[in-house]
Amino acid sequence: MKQTKNKKEGNLYPSECTSILVGEKMMADGSIVVARSEDWDAMIAKNFEIYQDTEEGATEFVARDSDFRCELPKKALGYAALAPYHLPGHWGSAGFNSAGVGMSATESIFSSEAALKADPMPQNGIGENSVFNIVLPYIHSAKEGVQYLGKLIEKHGVKEGFGIGFVDNNESWYLETACGHRWMATRIPKDKYFVTGNQSRFRKYDPKDTSNFLASEDLISFAEAHGLYKASQGEFDFHEAYARDVKLDTTYNYPRVWGLQALFSPKIANDVTKNTFPVFAEAEKAITIAKLRDAFRFHYDNTDHDPYLNSNPKETYRPVSIFRTTQTHILQVRPGLPKEIGCVNYVALGMADLGVFFPLYQGVKSYPKAYTIGTNVSDSESAYWRLRKVACLGMVNYNSYAPYIKETYKKLEEELDQRMSEFEADYLEIYKKQPLKAQEMLQNASDKMLCRVLEVTDALVEELFTRLTRDIQKEYRFAGA
Repeated sequence: MKQTKNKKEGNLYPSECTSILVGEKMMADGSIVVARSEDWDAMIAKNFEIYQDTEEGATEFVARDSDFRCELPKKALGYAALAPYHLPGHWGSAGFNSAGVGMSATESIFSSEAALKADPMPQNGIGENSVFNIVLPYIHSAKEGVQYLGKLIEKHGVKEGFGIGFVDNNESWYLETACGHRWMATRIPKDKYFVTGNQSRFRKYDPKDTSNFLASEDLISFAEAHGLYKASQGEFDFHEAYARDVKLDTTYNYPRVWGLQALFSPKIANDVTKNTFPVFAEAEKAITIAKLRDAFRFHYDNTDHDPYLNSNPKETYRPVSIFRTTQTHILQVRPGLPKEIGCVNYVALGMADLGVFFPLYQGVKSYPKAYTIGTNVSDSESAYWRLRKVACLGMVNYNSYAPYIKETYKKLEEELDQRMSEFEADYLEIYKKQPLKAQEMLQNASDKMLCRVLEVTDALVEELFTRLTRDIQKEYRFAGA
């Protein structure tokens, strides 16, 4: 969604994100990853939702804030979602369904003026905040997700451009819209990673290779018919034919791709001013979940372009980690494990750089209440606002408080990683012979970890307030008498 209005605040904020997808041969543990930050409005709390399988689901989807509506199958898979407090059942953002398929929706991207002139976006088309909930409950594989969404795009059109990630225990796919009713998707190579930030990144398309490419049937012929592509120019280039590439992209989008590829592949000789970045790249070292956490905390750390180190909110290079992030998720599928624990969504609420990633297992049936509540007004009960307070305090004096926040949350992430490892070993011992006991173990382990996050966070807030009080007193001493 390009921009949304918080009625109480009266301000407009763009919803524009950063996505990272990694093939299993590029991950150190052989897992498959689809991940994204949702950078929107810090005032909009995210509430965690879980839906169960049903044979009698809703047969129509009616968008709450647009003219879009569509038919739905009665039978729906259960799924987990991360929804804005004011749009329950909408804009689920990220999660797994009960078939073990994960989906991340969406990355805002932009079509060229020429492409939109040829195929305009209908105002009653699919919005970014509707995609997740009309697709994930009805698919059983990543590729099926692409095909299912592709048909919806062709039928209804899209009201805004977007990119979508899908993952299952075999592969991951990424889909980009081209214009009003056209799209293209690519399977992520097993030995590569893919990064993108608010810009269509695809180039190559081979309509004969349906194992690796899918698209609207007339993708190339439509481009030719409307002067978006000429065969005499050489091989078809999806980005050149359909995507926007303007001055804004050179500072808002290019630097993030440049920075993340430099983080994973420092030997790639990219020029930050030119959109010549490889679509897929090979990391110098196998990528880990810890490295992905670092990637979503990236802000040109310790350089002249670091807006936080230099207290410069007008920095021209847009960082990956920004304050108005509502949540960041890392959807990981570990094919060798039962989906209940093999499919994990690592989520950081609020600004990832000053936040903590915690695990959400596919097999859990509920979350502690704190994770299911929260509005656009700060409170002391919801997980969203308790975690948001840490980032707020950290940004008051980043150079002084951020190191302590980062150290505290790094230790907590290491603790959670260890808790996961120990729990999973016990789970695997009994899940086949004692499934009910295994489910209880899973729920208990999840509840304890999520409660532990809040315990550490609440203590961190008190410590930060203590430090802030001490620092303010030093600055405004007035002790001359």
